[in-house]
Amino acid sequence: MYSRVQRDACIACGLCQLCAPELFNYDAEGIAYYRPDHNQGTTPVPPEQLTAFKQAYRQCPTGAIKRQTQPFPPADKKSTTHLL
Repeated sequence: MYSRVQRDACIACGLCQLCAPELFNYDAEGIAYYRPDHNQGTTPVPPEQLTAFKQAYRQCPTGAIKRQTQPFPPADKKSTTHLL
């Protein structure tokens, strides 16, 4: 499973990092991103983190955490440049 955060939907509530601190972090603006690949959606969720990921995914109040079985297509550079 692959993931990334739809940053324009994130309200910086903190639930994803509380549920899965190895998978989610916040940038300087307080908006969440998927840590393993800086929100690119190309690194799979590690098997040992799947339970924590699912908890964060289910608790996200805005549905900003996205998931799919294949890697995500490249994001526009504008949405991820500040994470590098």
